[in-house]
Amino acid sequence: MTRVVRFTKMHGAGNDYIYVDTQRYPIEYPETLAIKWSAPHTGIGSDGLVLIGSSEKGDFSMRIFNADGSEAKMCGNASRCIGKYLYEHGLTHKQEIRLETLSGIKILQLHVKDSSVNSVTVDMGIPADEPVDYDGLGAKPMKERPIVAGGKQWIGTTISMGNPHLVIFVEDLNEIDIEDAGPKLENHPLFPGRINVEFAQILEDGKIRMRVWERGSGITQACGTGACATAVAACITGRCGTKSDIIMDGGTLTIEWNQETRHVLMTGEATQVFEGEINIED
Repeated sequence: MTRVVRFTKMHGAGNDYIYVDTQRYPIEYPETLAIKWSAPHTGIGSDGLVLIGSSEKGDFSMRIFNADGSEAKMCGNASRCIGKYLYEHGLTHKQEIRLETLSGIKILQLHVKDSSVNSVTVDMGIPADEPVDYDGLGAKPMKERPIVAGGKQWIGTTISMGNPHLVIFVEDLNEIDIEDAGPKLENHPLFPGRINVEFAQILEDGKIRMRVWERGSGITQACGTGACATAVAACITGRCGTKSDIIMDGGTLTIEWNQETRHVLMTGEATQVFEGEINIED
């Protein structure tokens, strides 16, 4: 049987996903649909599929499936888009939303003007170490440690923002072949579950230029958790203070690491691109 599913295409700093309200349109086999719909020429085209659902722990829930069908635990850009979606589609009148994700409850603070959500601040929680057995003596925090991939040595720091990140600071981002280095680092034997990779260049006045190779999606325009991980890594390695503007291909996010609560706050815009309908076979 064929049925129609209504979807919304949205992006946060260029990180674009297909959003479906599963309370109205139940989805089976999201892994398969994420691959099919994300295809740029034969599908809708996106970095993945995001399912919006009900929640017993929060106000709503979110599940994210990357373009290769793998499930992600968290995405900051998607969280902001969900806040805008929920408010502007009349699913809530709250301007503070508790969103259930696979990495816990995230608090969304909506900044509303004239009934539209201009930007969203997401409480991304407390960053954590991403232990790595880089010396064969057991897993431990990895800070400014060498890692060899594809015959090239990099210096990396691992951070968990509910999902794993490897942050590598470079002198000139323009000289990095991310398409070549990204998959080699993502699939490095040190990371059996694979890892997101951020290449970052320190600019001035708390600004950081960053590009990302996302686990399961490849090069994307932006990554919210990656921006947070980059800001945290810059702070703990003495490169920046506790507040940074992370400039990515798709836009800029402001990241603030509150030293009293230890929570990371991410602020940025969310944009609806278009709405549509697509047929699926049950």
